[in-house]
Amino acid sequence: MTPQHLLNSGPILPTMLRMSWPNMIAMLATAAVTIAETIYVGHLGTVPLAGMALVFPVVMLQHMLSAGGIGGGISATISRAMGAQDTARAQALAWHGCVLCLSFGLLFTVLLTLGIGSFLNMLGGQADAVESAVGYAYVAFGGCTGIWLTNGFASVLRATGDMRTPSATLMVIAVVQVLLSGALGLGWGPFPRLGMAGVASGLALAYAGGAVFLGWRLTRAQAPLRLAPRTKLAWPYFQAILKIGGLGSLSSIQNVLYVLIVTRLVAGFGTEALAGYGIGSRLEFLLVPITFAIGVSAAPLVGMALGAGLVARARRVAWTGAALAMLILAPIGFTVALWPNLWSGLFTDDPVTLGVAASYFQWVGPVYIFFGAGLALYFAAQGAGKLAGPVLVATLRLCIVAVGGWWLLKHGADAQDMFALIGVAMVVYGVCTALSVWHTKWH
Repeated sequence: MTPQHLLNSGPILPTMLRMSWPNMIAMLATAAVTIAETIYVGHLGTVPLAGMALVFPVVMLQHMLSAGGIGGGISATISRAMGAQDTARAQALAWHGCVLCLSFGLLFTVLLTLGIGSFLNMLGGQADAVESAVGYAYVAFGGCTGIWLTNGFASVLRATGDMRTPSATLMVIAVVQVLLSGALGLGWGPFPRLGMAGVASGLALAYAGGAVFLGWRLTRAQAPLRLAPRTKLAWPYFQAILKIGGLGSLSSIQNVLYVLIVTRLVAGFGTEALAGYGIGSRLEFLLVPITFAIGVSAAPLVGMALGAGLVARARRVAWTGAALAMLILAPIGFTVALWPNLWSGLFTDDPVTLGVAASYFQWVGPVYIFFGAGLALYFAAQGAGKLAGPVLVATLRLCIVAVGGWWLLKHGADAQDMFALIGVAMVVYGVCTALSVWHTKWH
């Protein structure tokens, strides 16, 4: 039997677990890189650390757009073609997806390197912090193409059911990035101390190497789906990817806006509230990759099942993924709600900040399961090409926090009320995403 037949006939939970764990390890390694980068920049001083805080959401957006947005569209369309045993269409979609990633990478390189200074000034950064951030941004965004191509090639491989190759590559990229960023940023050994530009060089060089390697893997005769550069470019293939990837990209932009808005609102409750929220959000930054790993495994399974006409199986994949995400996040959420200092104590010993973080976890920790279920179902809906409902729900979550947070600030509420609102928004996100998937017809 071909791998695609096995993915459409094997038991769902064991198959999903087998596909998820390599992604989970790779995503956690990628998250650990961010922590290492923050440590390196912290050694450079307070101003570079403030600059990094300004530019980080834009860096995060590149990864989310290329992996979860356009990358999700690539994976969903190819997996459906594979499920229908239409290899020619799958190859054409793969090549068109890679062309899209190359184009977007070049586009963002031009836009961000030319306009990043003005954008950071709009965020309200101080002049010295903006200058430090720009030094990082010019190098990091000069390497946008490497990020986009790496995630594009990885999405092609995941669509065929090959999770290990992209996951192993991302783990190697993480290790190389940590070593190069430290060596070039802090001047380890014989390397020059390049500061923020050196830290960014680790990112650019590591992803450039990852793109070259994965591109080579997809051109080999043994590739599960070989790239066909001679394929004539045609708009319907681009349209198929962008129909799903466009909505996915909108969701990625919403997620970054959510982070920016919540950070700005919480800052209005005082420095201690912002510090406590920052500690909580760091944990969530590690929880998202866990759910992402489950989601990017569910998406091709859903796509292949629907391509083969197995609608009931596609539905079972979606609900199994949501249940698995809830099962993994539940013990983590309840642990930090009951014993918050197990996590918060890693970052500070200030009693006021620890108290605020404890309040955050008491409200948000128990409802992590709703956030995990909603995110897993979002990826399943992406595999089905039915993203409108989950994207509208994400918009609703954004509006609840933005409007509700503004109202709380205006009426003199405290940080605990804001944290309760964030928890309510998570519940709404999970429940309404489940309802939208339940009531949307897949075919």
